[in-house]
Amino acid sequence: MNAQPVIFDGHNDLLTRLWLSAAADPVHDFIYGTLPGHLDLQRCQKAGWMGGLFSIFLPPYAYVKKNHPDKLSNLSGLDFGPQKIVDICCAQLALVQQLQARSDGQIQICKSLAQIQACQQNQQLAIILHLEGAEFLAIKPELLDVFYDAGLRSIGPLWNRKSLFGDGLNASFPHSPDTGSGLTDQGKDLILKCREKHMLIDVSHMNERAFWDTLEIIDQPIVATHSNAHALCQQARNLTDQQLAAIKQSGGMVGVNFDVAFLRADGQRNTQTSVDVIVDHLDYLVDHLGEDHVGFGSDFDGCLLPDELSDISQISMLIEHMQQRHFSDPLIEKITSKNWFTVLDRIWQ
Repeated sequence: MNAQPVIFDGHNDLLTRLWLSAAADPVHDFIYGTLPGHLDLQRCQKAGWMGGLFSIFLPPYAYVKKNHPDKLSNLSGLDFGPQKIVDICCAQLALVQQLQARSDGQIQICKSLAQIQACQQNQQLAIILHLEGAEFLAIKPELLDVFYDAGLRSIGPLWNRKSLFGDGLNASFPHSPDTGSGLTDQGKDLILKCREKHMLIDVSHMNERAFWDTLEIIDQPIVATHSNAHALCQQARNLTDQQLAAIKQSGGMVGVNFDVAFLRADGQRNTQTSVDVIVDHLDYLVDHLGEDHVGFGSDFDGCLLPDELSDISQISMLIEHMQQRHFSDPLIEKITSKNWFTVLDRIWQ
């Protein structure tokens, strides 16, 4: 493969990073400057990273209190209040709308595969809005329609926290994905509402019972936007062979997470980790899912990367390692973009 392939990515946390930023104008810095972290427009364009699913996410209160206290008006509390939870998610939606409005046409929020393909043709950054953890919809359910109208096309109903919609997925290493109860009735209702809107349902932060509950109630491809193989790294968030078989049968896919703790066999947060470990997970998933059901789900701006893959500008190194492991050019093209296009088109029909 002579040219760097186009890369469409299943998960990043840029919008949360923008919300947390202490910069005077982080939107400007992303579009026209150098934004600290894994992503900014200039680096993305140079690397052939055309976009993907951008997460709207409520970060843990303890993390915000410790690292970004300026974002909290009340430092004596133990958690965000209901209105603050809504405000944070709405603020991230406003930030992505600013990215589009202020980019001179270089960034587009996409609601369909045709719009994504137009971005690819026009060398624009394609943003598909994804909700990671739906706590704010437990407070104001009517905002689902508001966010959908604004471009929300993918949802992970659960995160690591327990919520109205189900138990979170939080366990020490090593652990199976069986970490508690599955979806609540409210969680099932939310998923069915999103299914009616033809939204992608992300199982990456579901425990095993919630995963199987989801399979029982929807009849579309099952997608884990940023998860890895449990057989290679026994984090609770990684997928067992039985789960992989169910995803394959549904016609879904898995986006490989680049976070070292979800890659390494010892589960350690050690950045001295070879990029080959990412290829190990890609190889395992291709073997178990087939070459049409695996992609990237990097978790850029929300993960701890291997040192040699320090940000998006180093993504070509991962491609080179895939080539060295005899991944064919057509297979690399499927993993880097085409499989995502196929599964999104099937779900959004």
